[in-house]
Amino acid sequence: MNDTLPAESTPPGPIPADDPGRGLTRVSPDTDESLPHLGVVGDTYTILVSGEDTAGRYTLIDMHVPPGGGPPPHRHDFEEMFTILDGEIELTFRGVSAVATAGVTINVPANAPHVFRNVSKRPARLLCLCSPAGQEEFFKEVGVPVAHRTEAPPALDDAATGAFIAKAIALAPKYRTELLLGEPKT
Repeated sequence: MNDTLPAESTPPGPIPADDPGRGLTRVSPDTDESLPHLGVVGDTYTILVSGEDTAGRYTLIDMHVPPGGGPPPHRHDFEEMFTILDGEIELTFRGVSAVATAGVTINVPANAPHVFRNVSKRPARLLCLCSPAGQEEFFKEVGVPVAHRTEAPPALDDAATGAFIAKAIALAPKYRTELLLGEPKT
């Protein structure tokens, strides 16, 4: 009989000691004034838990997406999970579209092309978890600060829209993201 376990079955080492330098994170998106609320592509993203809070393991973002809102087609080298809290989101994943409603959770594997859009006539609210963290830093660089998680970002004229797109394209590789701007939005 062979007592050797395959490498994938080998028990992991001991659990590391607690790091007392890391604290509990507790936030409320509607009342915590320290949270950044960022206008990105017409949506408002509130960073609830940052990579700084999780030692880079993940970030959690509250997304307020108006009717017709959502990012352009893209893909990135990290896992992304959405839980729909309110409204309806149409997600197109590798060219196949499906509608997700409140209570549904969707995981988008790293590197897969995808896009989502609010297909309802009222705002949608999502929680977005990215692992590892880093996406929140991209949003901080391209987003426009707003006062509250449901505040719409300022409307951009053609010149400002062009500048935003150019900035997002230039910064995307730094955050392991590829914008697929030649692709249709739905």
